[in-house]
Amino acid sequence: MATRQKHYAVAASGQWTENEEGRRRRLPAGEVHAWEPGRNETVCGLSLSRSLLTRFPHVPWIDTMPESGGAADRVQRLCHRCAAVAGRRGADARPRWQRTNPRP
Repeated sequence: MATRQKHYAVAASGQWTENEEGRRRRLPAGEVHAWEPGRNETVCGLSLSRSLLTRFPHVPWIDTMPESGGAADRVQRLCHRCAAVAGRRGADARPRWQRTNPRP
């Protein structure tokens, strides 16, 4: 049985518009959270409407990491709870927990 990897999008507290090659693109700004399209809450449990978060279904969660260089230009803070669930890659990321010597 193959495990299906989830693809997370972004919900953010702010937004900005980038004009690149004559195309306008909405990008996240401020505090960003991982979000599964089709759900009304972030991965960490915040309600999108009550928290006044804007959805960005076209921006993958990985692109908000500062080291990605993607949509992270104006991201000020990554939610640490969402990063723990959705994954965080980079120099300051801790390796996933793994039992090295299981008990019998």
